Amino acid sequence: MRWALVRVCLAVTTMVVLAFAVPLGLVVQEMARDRAVSNAERQAAAIGPTLSITTDRRQLARAVASTQMGAAGRMAVHVPAVAADPGAGVPGSGPVDIGAGWAGERAVADTRQLGRATTVGLGGGASVLLQPTALGSGGIAVVEILIPEGEVSNGVATAWLVLAGVGAALIVGSVAVADRLGVRMVRPARRLADAAQQLGEGRLGARVPEDGPKELRSAAAAFNSMADQVVELLANERELAADLSHRLRTPLTVLRLNAASLGDGPAAEQTRAAVEQLEREVDTIIRTARQQRPQAGQPGAGAGCDASEVIRERMAFWSALAEDEGREVRLAGVDRTVRVPVARPELAAALDAMLGNVFRHTPEGTPFAVDVHDAGEAVIVLVSDAGPGIADPDAALRRGNDGDRDGSTGLGLDIVRRVAEATGGDVRIGRSVLGGTEVRVWIGPDGRSRAGERARRGHRGAVRRRKRASA
Repeated sequence: MRWALVRVCLAVTTMVVLAFAVPLGLVVQEMARDRAVSNAERQAAAIGPTLSITTDRRQLARAVASTQMGAAGRMAVHVPAVAADPGAGVPGSGPVDIGAGWAGERAVADTRQLGRATTVGLGGGASVLLQPTALGSGGIAVVEILIPEGEVSNGVATAWLVLAGVGAALIVGSVAVADRLGVRMVRPARRLADAAQQLGEGRLGARVPEDGPKELRSAAAAFNSMADQVVELLANERELAADLSHRLRTPLTVLRLNAASLGDGPAAEQTRAAVEQLEREVDTIIRTARQQRPQAGQPGAGAGCDASEVIRERMAFWSALAEDEGREVRLAGVDRTVRVPVARPELAAALDAMLGNVFRHTPEGTPFAVDVHDAGEAVIVLVSDAGPGIADPDAALRRGNDGDRDGSTGLGLDIVRRVAEATGGDVRIGRSVLGGTEVRVWIGPDGRSRAGERARRGHRGAVRRRKRASA
């Protein structure tokens, strides 16, 4: 693009220079010729008064010698013969020629007949001016003035050199300006191409500084927005894969507990080994899918459900397993409708994650409770147990971001946290009244607008950071 712009500018400037310089040079050449002819006419007119008074050879020779052209040998005078007129007392005289002349007798006769000045070329650039002059006797004399080639082209070569220099300067200047403009256009385009290549190679952090011409700034902004969308879509896909994989852990937990009650024997051992291997594979899928965190996401945005109905449904599933393990279960607040701005599958996944942690990390026979409170401003879901509790609640909430620590993927609480934060709420872990762990989920009623505003603020902050980095 850069060299194409330079070539176009070079061609256009060259055509413009030629279009103006060549006619201007021809005008200068013509002006020099007109100047030389005008000077010759003035010199020819200088001998006119003498010719009107006398045609005597000696007097004409002295008059010619006294002029600039005559002294330089560039003037000739041709006086025709005059017939005698006895009645008027005018004596006759023969023709008088002062100087050899250059045009020839025929050209002199033609000029005398035409009665106006003419110019005759001599070759090599020289020419002769033939100027007719009326005599007192009624005849017409012809004055020849030699115009050499040097006088005709005087100053023309200098003018052509000046025009050529100005044209060359204009061409060089236009090429330099076009090159700088090309660099200004090509550099952002090259950065955009490099960023696109990096993004195609999988480097999702590739971004383009938004500078250069307006069109390229718009292209860079569109590319950065596209890259952000790609990152968000990939992150959401990973989250979806992780969520779906984590939901497999609920039936896996039941399967593992049932396998533990099979007793001894090769078939029982093989079943338990297969369950453990399956559980490890699911954990591997979860960790792999969560290598990149989502940039933005609103689980269940635009949907809602009855939290009480979902809790009753999921507790019907978990109650059978709780009965097998001798766990006492208590439900509260699920006898009335409680609407939350969360999609039914998302809320069910969050409940399964919390209840699965109870069965996974507390001994058999440990009681637990699920409470729902509709506070008007928000809906609070409490999952409590009488187990050993969590020594470091903050670390447990961070585990979804930090990866595997104690054999747990950390995804369960992270699923719960994302569901709550998508509604403008949060998740807290504390000590329950049963003596163990209490997971409190605060769900806001207008979470969609809050989450959307938070996502927009995050996007604007990212744009500002990119601009500062590019500056």
